[in-house]
Amino acid sequence: MSLPERRVFGDTDVLVQALADAVCAEAESAIAARGAFHLVLAGGTTPRALYAELARRGAGDARWHIWYGDERCLPADHSERNSVMAEQAWLAAARIPPRNRRPIPAERGAAAAASAYAAWLEDVPDFDVVLLGLGEDGHTASLFPGHDWGETPGSPDVLAVHHAPKPPPERVSLSAARLNRCECVGFVVTGAGKREALARWMNGAVLPVAAIHGKRNTAVWLDAAAWPAG
Repeated sequence: MSLPERRVFGDTDVLVQALADAVCAEAESAIAARGAFHLVLAGGTTPRALYAELARRGAGDARWHIWYGDERCLPADHSERNSVMAEQAWLAAARIPPRNRRPIPAERGAAAAASAYAAWLEDVPDFDVVLLGLGEDGHTASLFPGHDWGETPGSPDVLAVHHAPKPPPERVSLSAARLNRCECVGFVVTGAGKREALARWMNGAVLPVAAIHGKRNTAVWLDAAAWPAG
């Protein structure tokens, strides 16, 4: 697979504005073509800033459908849940109806939550946009080095993750195979702490992040602190 496109911005604020523009443009295009927009959200500080910008713009309506790339097995209202962060930053005030906002029910435990989310996804078409991050070990979503990434044909759409190398150890993640069923993937990578992992990825290391590719576009959205890698 070819390496993703790299889009480098002077700072995080400029990156967030450009990424918000791109998400809204993809939504408009998907809705014009198919009447719906399916967006997969990531956790993290920069995604939180993106969601706040989408809230400021009043983005989203009943044609938007929100999914999550992964979730920690914590109580449904825990502050470290990706879904709680996204609700607080954007969704609670958005015009996207609750039935279109589908958090992973990770409070049920990894296995039960993975089974439930897979059932919800059975009739869902390919995603339009998937947003992901990059961990310092090369992980993305909750797909970690040394674990099953679910990238082979026939892999389940959703994985129960046990013994994750960072807390909490129990998680739920969309598989690489399901994440790859998308039009566009945007990796959001900011800060000098990501340089080493980014360099390994760009140099062809076998990492979970390298297993994810959009059908039409795969891009890494970087700030100046994260690039150049080296």
